Amino acid sequence: MTPIVFPGLGIEVTIDPVAFTIFGKGIYWYGIIIACGFLLALAVGLRQGPKLGVKQDDILDMLFFAVPISLVGARTYYVLFYQELYRDADGVFQWDKAIAIWDGGIAIYGAIIAAVLTAAVFCKVRKINFWVMADTASYGLLIGQLVGRWGNFVNQEAYGGPCTAFWRMGLTRAGEYIEVHPTFLYESLWNLAGLAILYFIIRPRRKFDGQLFLTYFLWYGLGRVWIEGLRTDSLYFFQTGIRVSQALAGIFAVTALAMILVRLRRQGKSPKPLYIEELAAKQAEEAQQKQEKE
Repeated sequence: MTPIVFPGLGIEVTIDPVAFTIFGKGIYWYGIIIACGFLLALAVGLRQGPKLGVKQDDILDMLFFAVPISLVGARTYYVLFYQELYRDADGVFQWDKAIAIWDGGIAIYGAIIAAVLTAAVFCKVRKINFWVMADTASYGLLIGQLVGRWGNFVNQEAYGGPCTAFWRMGLTRAGEYIEVHPTFLYESLWNLAGLAILYFIIRPRRKFDGQLFLTYFLWYGLGRVWIEGLRTDSLYFFQTGIRVSQALAGIFAVTALAMILVRLRRQGKSPKPLYIEELAAKQAEEAQQKQEKE
């Protein structure tokens, strides 16, 4: 263990990545922090879902499929762009190491892509409005990411290049002390700001189903383009100098912005009620019909 220092702030902490052991097996802070982020995201989703017209049972059923598939997606994404780590001296791909997710190595975009695809299939089968389910998940995505980044802090990873600002972070790498950008903190704060924007600004003025979800992709994409450019451990498109997550973030942000503008324009021409408003109108009509029969 080596200390994590914020010299400009007068802070120094030393954290053992292993929180405790059970039967000789270490339980890492990283996993605990990720689990806490997931549970907090779930709690918020279950609370906000009904306000958008999504049943809590549907959220839980969807997560039953989305969580394991997202883990596979996160690992697959990482292994795909870090294949050299999973080949032996002869260049033979080692599948046993590739599936050993417990040894570390996941990518958030792989998890997000897998989760979105799973949710799309689930909603189609259950005949649920996908965009409403996506809006419900938007809060959780930001919460999970802003909490989860603190797992990178404990592991002393996902940091940036040299930094001289007063908020710089000091680490010891290969016996050498370095001062770097605390990019884990940048992303955590960026996601916190995004959560505030979604809840306090976009939600009360929500014009169409999917607006929260698309705003999430726009906000997170813009932040990731900036932050990924500072990091020193980026995944690259095979032998190119293109950072995978930075490129995807830019594509997602531009696509989300375009979709928001198009849907706002359509909404202005021919207003369509939100899904929750349609449900309320349908329930009112059914109640009236029932009353007339009685």
